[in-house]
Amino acid sequence: MSTAAPRTSLFSGPYALATVGMVAIVALAAFQNLAMTTIMPEISRDLDGESLYALAFAAPLAAGVPGMVLAGNWTDRAGGRVVAWTSAALFAVGTAVVMVAPTMEVFLVGRLVEGFGAGAIDVVLYVLVARIFPEDLHGPVFAGFAAAWVVPALIGPALAGIVADVWNWHWVFAGALVIALGAFALLVPTLGRLRPPAPGLRPGWQRSRIAWSVAAAVAILLLNIAPDLGACAQVAAVAVGMVGTWFALRPLLPAGTFRAAPGLPSVVLLRGLVAASFFGSEAYVPFLLQAKDGLSASAAGLALTVAALSWAGSSWLHGRLGEHRLTATRTFGIGLALVLVSLLTAFVVASSGLPWWLLVVGWFIGGAGMGAIYPRTSMLTLRFSGEGDDGFASSALTIADASGSVIGLAVTGLLFIGTGGADAAVSFPLVFGGMTVIAALAVAAVRRLGPVPAPSGVPVAE
Repeated sequence: MSTAAPRTSLFSGPYALATVGMVAIVALAAFQNLAMTTIMPEISRDLDGESLYALAFAAPLAAGVPGMVLAGNWTDRAGGRVVAWTSAALFAVGTAVVMVAPTMEVFLVGRLVEGFGAGAIDVVLYVLVARIFPEDLHGPVFAGFAAAWVVPALIGPALAGIVADVWNWHWVFAGALVIALGAFALLVPTLGRLRPPAPGLRPGWQRSRIAWSVAAAVAILLLNIAPDLGACAQVAAVAVGMVGTWFALRPLLPAGTFRAAPGLPSVVLLRGLVAASFFGSEAYVPFLLQAKDGLSASAAGLALTVAALSWAGSSWLHGRLGEHRLTATRTFGIGLALVLVSLLTAFVVASSGLPWWLLVVGWFIGGAGMGAIYPRTSMLTLRFSGEGDDGFASSALTIADASGSVIGLAVTGLLFIGTGGADAAVSFPLVFGGMTVIAALAVAAVRRLGPVPAPSGVPVAE
């Protein structure tokens, strides 16, 4: 008789419900993201807010920064259950405001509230992985998060476009609210397992970090408001926003992040740069397809669909191959090369008369690159973090992710609006060209990664 222990899986007894609940939350985020990107051109026209186009994406990400910091600190103190309930309630309220928004200003307020709650939920998910799942399941969990994008990718953009075309865009967010309530209900039974630490082990409130996170959000939003200002005010907003963002983010990230110090700092910096380049560009992919090629909202969403599918497939393959075949430096090298190919393809299509489907193919390639980079940065973040500070490490990674995305959107917004918007020939090429430069900078972070600790009991050569 064999005495080998049965292999533990994500759907074995103690992990099944947690897996389903977390994947449902990620699927909701996927649907919301893809739907929003697909229909935002129509929303900006309906609410007369093209100059605030990038801000509609940046607002929830910026608001998520203080949400992440507060959630990380609060989770380390209280265990996570109350954090999850509070953040879910804020997300639901924000989505409801967005759903009924009569003006762009009200729409942005709802996006801010929604983003604060979403940022906090992100941290709770990472902490759930760190505290409930064994280390050998971390890779499959993050692959599962990527796989959760498959169904939303298949139906999300098309469904959002159809609903917006047949009724109006308000109903898209009504559907997202219903999905949110159902997804959180699946996670509720697992939240009780996030027990608070013993009183003597609870960290104090990190008031200075929370204050810096609010300052970072304000500074980043200032960068995104700049395109809607006059020339002199725009220069002042960019200068203050850049300096404020630099100083405010430093206390929120691991020491040495901005100089790509080996270990966790370089992982966090890499995540931020990749997020800036890809998501700063992605908001303009459906916009380009609708403005220049005349595609409908549902058809333009095809680029988002194929990218999400390739992201999920690449992440699944990453989890299957394992670290003995795909070292960290090799994974990041392949992933960055694919992302650069996608951005260069978008730049060429935007600059020439080449057919729109080349952009869709390029975005498919970029999604595969992101699917390799994201799960590995998540795995390394948990591995580099020490016992008891997984809340800080998780919030740092999600802060870099959100801040990078918002900074990327700020840069693309300035380039787009500052050069004439959708009617100008150079605006879309500048957007994709600028983000290509940022993606190229990520190569330096990979070179500074340093030795990577092996998973428990497995030697890994880097």
